[in-house]
Amino acid sequence: MSRKLFEYLTTKETGDKAELAAETYLKKKGFKAIARQYKCKFGELDLVMLDANTLVFVEVRYRQTSSFGSAADTVVHRKQRRVILSAQHFLQSNTRYQNLNCRFDVVAAKPDKTETDSLILDWIQNAFQC
Repeated sequence: MSRKLFEYLTTKETGDKAELAAETYLKKKGFKAIARQYKCKFGELDLVMLDANTLVFVEVRYRQTSSFGSAADTVVHRKQRRVILSAQHFLQSNTRYQNLNCRFDVVAAKPDKTETDSLILDWIQNAFQC
């Protein structure tokens, strides 16, 4: 998506597009999608994906510019805690995944200034731990 196009989207639409781009990117890496926008009383998991025998909880963040830090920088301790609690809720509700290893990744997205309608994605594996 070009920068100008994102200016006309709502925050929700922008987030949805970034999540879809992250999901597509990770699927090309061999991941299998398990859930998207899983909501519970603790918050929301953007993506839950399977990477071989590892269940990966993916937090997707978008930032228009990096003037005040990257999108990944916005995954602060408080946000990490909410993701961890949501992941625990997911595992309690989906017992078939309880015996898998788990990992927390972040995909940071920003508009590609050189290419219209595209995003630059920065995938950070094992970005934080419980």
